Amino acid sequence: MADIAIWAGSSTFATGATPFGFYDSDSSFQTDADKVANFCTTRLGYPLMDVELTSGSIYACFEEAVTTYGTEVFNYKIRENYLNLEGSSTGSTVNNQLVDPSLNRIIQISQHYGTEAEVGGNVRKYSGSIEISGSKQEYDMDLWATDAGITGGIEIRKVFYEAPPAIMRYFDPYVGTGTGIQSMMDVFGFGSFSPGINFMLMPVSYDVSLLQGIEFNDQIRKSHYSFELVNNRLKLFPAPIASGSLYFEYYKQSDKAAISTNSDKTIITNVGEVPYENITYDHINAVGRQWIFRYTLALAKEILAYIRGKYTTVPIPGAETTSPSRTIASFLCSPDLDARSLVKSVNFESESDLSSRDTIHSLSGYTAIASEISLPVKAAGPSS
Repeated sequence: MADIAIWAGSSTFATGATPFGFYDSDSSFQTDADKVANFCTTRLGYPLMDVELTSGSIYACFEEAVTTYGTEVFNYKIRENYLNLEGSSTGSTVNNQLVDPSLNRIIQISQHYGTEAEVGGNVRKYSGSIEISGSKQEYDMDLWATDAGITGGIEIRKVFYEAPPAIMRYFDPYVGTGTGIQSMMDVFGFGSFSPGINFMLMPVSYDVSLLQGIEFNDQIRKSHYSFELVNNRLKLFPAPIASGSLYFEYYKQSDKAAISTNSDKTIITNVGEVPYENITYDHINAVGRQWIFRYTLALAKEILAYIRGKYTTVPIPGAETTSPSRTIASFLCSPDLDARSLVKSVNFESESDLSSRDTIHSLSGYTAIASEISLPVKAAGPSS
């Protein structure tokens, strides 16, 4: 079997020792790197047995563990604050910033609701009319839009028929003229008041509410006219008996479907543009670092499984014996499943998902398994 690198028993971290160098200049990372290397190799059996890992391999696992932890933390932050972040600038990092609640996106969303409910919104409403003819009951509104030069289609919002304005029912112009017509004012409780004084004293909102109530009542309970709109084909009930104009209000579909673009990537339009950078290791608390140490160990086990699973024979004094490499690999890789459980834990999953984390301690029984599969177990102390 070819010679492979064996853990030397100690390590000294230096800048450039990790694949990407994300945290090499962080003094806390530099200090912990060698401690983590010693922790992982001890958990993997050293010094009772050789560990086929170099310091560089463990540093790479350590860097990946820190990056994974930061990813999980910032994914949570993005999920919680995305409505407040969307539309803001991508120019500066938000790693260590407190994201203040903002109603900007909520207001934009409410404007769309306002458009649909016709209580505001940000889409312009247009007016139009079609000529109706006696006995013709159905009209193609898409054809009307095409004839009117409108592209992208229209959405009919309201169809009018010729009815007396609600104000005519609210204010009777004949009251006080000596004709004795007081019925309209009596209906609304103003029969004993002069119309002029009443309109100056009552709030405008009160008058508006009354007018809206009259119009709604007329439409729901008193209207003799109705329509059906299916696929922008307007059907009138009852069928017109004379020619005339029918007025309606509509939205242009192109206005409602307008989407702003961000070609220069100066504002946040998706979660991939939120300016979070790699987490600062020095800012991670003890709880987070414990998670990182255990994740580093799980990654180191994965690498060790690949290395030991490569060889089908193991040397013994005076001969070689067949090594059940698949057993070794499957045993050492199983803690990597625990690494995924650790990711779930930082995502605040249920406690039941964390039960498998105990498997990370199972490697303490590696010596027994090593003897069972005829791996050499060395005495305590440095390699000879």
